[in-house]
Amino acid sequence: MSRAVTVGLDGSNESLAAAEWAVREARLRGLPLRLVNVWEPQPYIQAPLLGGETMQHRAERIPRETADELRLRHPDVEITVDQVAGRPGTILPDEARDAELLVLGSRGLSGVAGFMVGSVGMATVAHTERPVVLVRAEEKAEVERVPGPTANRPVVLGLDTEHPDDSVIEFAFDAAARRATALHVVHGWNLPPYYAYGLPADPRMNAQLAAHEADSLAETLRPWRQKFPAVEVVERSRSGKPANHLVEASRDAALVVVGRRTRRSPLGAHIGPVTHAVLHHATSPVAVVPHD
Repeated sequence: MSRAVTVGLDGSNESLAAAEWAVREARLRGLPLRLVNVWEPQPYIQAPLLGGETMQHRAERIPRETADELRLRHPDVEITVDQVAGRPGTILPDEARDAELLVLGSRGLSGVAGFMVGSVGMATVAHTERPVVLVRAEEKAEVERVPGPTANRPVVLGLDTEHPDDSVIEFAFDAAARRATALHVVHGWNLPPYYAYGLPADPRMNAQLAAHEADSLAETLRPWRQKFPAVEVVERSRSGKPANHLVEASRDAALVVVGRRTRRSPLGAHIGPVTHAVLHHATSPVAVVPHD
């Protein structure tokens, strides 16, 4: 039985944008789409603001109507709906276990480009061992304005050449190949210590360091270029904080791919500082790929 692309749906604009992104991803991968609505049972309370509609009835209606709309626009994608009672932060990581990837909506920061990743999103990203993609509500509007799955925007990969992981790199190359677009690989490295102490810069040493980092990036990507010869790869090795470079690159990206080291302890968020910053400030969808 093939895995499905699973999306967490709660009826918000963010989750509807996530569903739209997820159905296009399911089509690219040739997989079914699964809409999962998680709701927390509450004591029966009549809701005047919902026109007499109970919370449970509304929870049942949202995924059903969303699925009907998606089927009309994407008749070639198999779409199923499941409803699960419980706490979303607990249920969604469990639902992701059997998914190809899990897609969630993420609210844009008011007045600032980027995401507002709530406790449910952070808990899900931190505790699932499957890739999780976060999508802003604005992404749906951008896609509707420009036809096509990516509008020729590249996939961006944040790569640590000291600890590269095959699963993260392969996810990014595969995403670019499926979209028939370029892959921009961003690698950030630190300046020599003398900058921190205000000592005079050494241009020759800086040039040697830059060349070494660029060579390391090229060597890491060499086998992947051979495995995905149709993917155009643009290598960007720059000094400075990797998160800053990735956030900047996200402005024109179809997708930003970052890794997250898996830890078995149930305590803590387990999200590295670069991934954490990208999640909150990138302006494109962000895929977080867990790895050992």
